[in-house]
Amino acid sequence: MEVQEQISEYIGSQPEPKRGEMQTLHELILGISPGCKLWFTDGRNAEGKVVSNPNIGYGGYIIHYADGTSREFYRVGLSANTTGISVYILGLEDKTFLARTYGETLGKASITGYCIKFKTLKNIHPDVLGAAIRYGLELPTGN
Repeated sequence: MEVQEQISEYIGSQPEPKRGEMQTLHELILGISPGCKLWFTDGRNAEGKVVSNPNIGYGGYIIHYADGTSREFYRVGLSANTTGISVYILGLEDKTFLARTYGETLGKASITGYCIKFKTLKNIHPDVLGAAIRYGLELPTGN
C-alpha cells in the first residue's frame, strides 16, 4: 500500500471529531511544506510488536547514533493518542526549545522536549502550532 493510502486510512479510522482535526493538521503541514517526504509508521517494531501509536511523518533528517550508524527519519510527526493528538518535532538539540518558545502562547497543551500534545484543536492556537511545525520542517536535514 502506498504511503498516501496508509495516511488516508489512518486518518479515516479515527473517530470524529479527532478524524476531522487530524485531517486539518495534515493539510496544515502539507500547506507549510507541500513537497515534503511523507512517511507512515504503524507503530510496530521489526518483530511486529506494537511499540508506539501509528505516526504520519513529514520531511526528513539524518539521525546519527552513538555506535556510528545513521538513518533517515521524519522531522515532524502527527499521531492520534488516547486523549487527543500529538505533534512531534524531532531532531531538536535543545530539549527546552519548544516549551520556551511556544509554551506560553500555544494554549492548553502539554509540551515535552519534542512532543506537543493536546486534547482538541479548540484548546490551542493553530497559528502557534503551525509556527512550531514550520520551525521543525525548516531545520537542516543533516545534523
